[in-house]
Amino acid sequence: MSLVLLLLLFLVLAGDCVRFVRGLTGGHQAARRHQSNLMETVVEDNGAKEKFVIIDIQGIITGDLLDRGLDMVKLIKDQLKAAAEDKEVRAVLLKVDSPGGEVMASDAISEAISRFQKTSRKPVIASFGSVAASGGYYVSAPCRWIVAHELTMTGSIGVIMHGYNYRGLLDKVGVRPVVFKSGPYKDMLRGDKSEEEIEPEERRMTQALIDETYARFKDVVATGRHDYRDKNKNFGKALISDWVQYADGRILSGKEAFQYGFVDELGDFETAVERAKILAGTREANLIRYEMPFDLGSILRLFVKSEAPVIKVDVGMEAPKLKAGHLYFLNPAL
Repeated sequence: MSLVLLLLLFLVLAGDCVRFVRGLTGGHQAARRHQSNLMETVVEDNGAKEKFVIIDIQGIITGDLLDRGLDMVKLIKDQLKAAAEDKEVRAVLLKVDSPGGEVMASDAISEAISRFQKTSRKPVIASFGSVAASGGYYVSAPCRWIVAHELTMTGSIGVIMHGYNYRGLLDKVGVRPVVFKSGPYKDMLRGDKSEEEIEPEERRMTQALIDETYARFKDVVATGRHDYRDKNKNFGKALISDWVQYADGRILSGKEAFQYGFVDELGDFETAVERAKILAGTREANLIRYEMPFDLGSILRLFVKSEAPVIKVDVGMEAPKLKAGHLYFLNPAL
């Protein structure tokens, strides 16, 4: 084990040295680090001075810590901050491949993108992959321009709160819950309530919370689509007059989303790059990413054994882990 750790340490240190030398010699990997400790990586060198930053939003949007202790929201905010501070960066390309996620995390990213464009005056162009639904669309709505493939699954505009009622199971095994509470609604959404214990007012308050969040979703869509159509000098697609009827949670293809005005253009990532050149007013740009440098702590965590064994059943996909009582901009089926 010691020999393996020493070997991995050597590889990490060697990799950092290689990145540093390449940065000095103008190689593929830039050695430049930003205040947030992000490392600038050249994805495509087009021999230009100007740069476009690629920011990825993949998988479930969450405020939880991800691999290597990263917080998705903070990472994206740090990337946007670095892009704002670098005068050579002319635009941001937001690559979205996500079925959505937590309401708070989605809203924080959406606000960060909107604020970045207003303060830096640099456009953000969203490029949709296979899926850009619910929260995946929410974070994209403030973007200056949205590109989707004809077959992208998008839309699914709405809010979901998920939970289980297991009172029937408890009754079968002879278990009766005993609850002491300070008020009539302190145990709202409790999973062991019988149907008779769920009062109409509790249902009304829960639905009101969902409706309020849903109204914010629609406002983000309307504001983002309308405001940037003006900035784009009426190029791109405007929302159709009855767009709200298609914001009922249904999944749209990219072609349908374009037809209804939820996206501006049909195409792929290369289409988004070409559009970024037009909006940024530049003929060419290098494509870069801001990434967290790999550290020794990340390697050591690979060797930490869990005290409790975990059994996983492979069903060909990993279902999103929805937390009871949490609001989501998410389509669990995607």
